[in-house]
Amino acid sequence: MPGCECTIWAIQGSANAKRHAITLLMRTTYGSATVRLYHLSDAQEGGAATTLFYGSLDEAMRIAAQQPEDVQDGLFLATDNDVIAYLDLIGD
Repeated sequence: MPGCECTIWAIQGSANAKRHAITLLMRTTYGSATVRLYHLSDAQEGGAATTLFYGSLDEAMRIAAQQPEDVQDGLFLATDNDVIAYLDLIGD
């Protein structure tokens, strides 16, 4: 995905006594942005975060796409502002 531009939607919640409000925040980042690609295990002992890659978003997306589906389910990308699940980012 050379030169990709990704829009990340973050959910920000607030609550009061009568209702819950959810606001969607949109941020855009670019293929050259530095990200951390990591996998969160769902181990019974609290799990662990394992970093697979630290570098450009383009390369992180390529590496993530090469992972088996069961691994992709636990992949996350972190920028300096946001964290998003890989499958949410690709719309799967």
